[in-house]
Amino acid sequence: MKSIAVFCGSSEGNDQIIIEEAYKLGQTLASQNITLVYGGSKIGIMGKVAQAVIDGNGDTIGIIPVFLKTKEIVHTELTELIVTENMHDRKVIMYEKSDGFIIIPGGFGTMDEFFEITTWGQLGLHTKPIGILNTNSYYDALIAQCKMMVERGFLKQENLEAVVVDTTIDGLLEKMNNYKPLPAPQWLNKSGL
Repeated sequence: MKSIAVFCGSSEGNDQIIIEEAYKLGQTLASQNITLVYGGSKIGIMGKVAQAVIDGNGDTIGIIPVFLKTKEIVHTELTELIVTENMHDRKVIMYEKSDGFIIIPGGFGTMDEFFEITTWGQLGLHTKPIGILNTNSYYDALIAQCKMMVERGFLKQENLEAVVVDTTIDGLLEKMNNYKPLPAPQWLNKSGL
């Protein structure tokens, strides 16, 4: 993978372990010459990841909608900044610029990005790896909910397994590098579709 989109919070939250791990993720991306694709902000967890990549002389692509592009929010030291008309266009460009996706702690926006890109994969619209970095058990409840979806028949086990999870950055990147995509859903191969 030459580029990875990181979906994460525009707030720092209140867990120092998460804040430190976000910075460590940025350091790791820079050291492995992986371009960071992210939301373009200098604040929150996303700002920590970006600053670590910048501090490590790595490449950063920030993608931010015009209504969020203010001097207080946008990071001014990025390799490239792309301004979009809206949030949907932002996600499309993040998808196009990335070879894979990592979800680290965040709120509703992070969940929106995670579920949309995961759904696109489930529908066969892409075959890129999606990883959850489960720092300090942050995503335990989400993972449990996804398992409940399988148990209740709303999600297929193979679709759940298509999302790789690890508690360590190195472990997650190894799983993503060894990711084998699912075949396209059979209903997409039927004639007339």
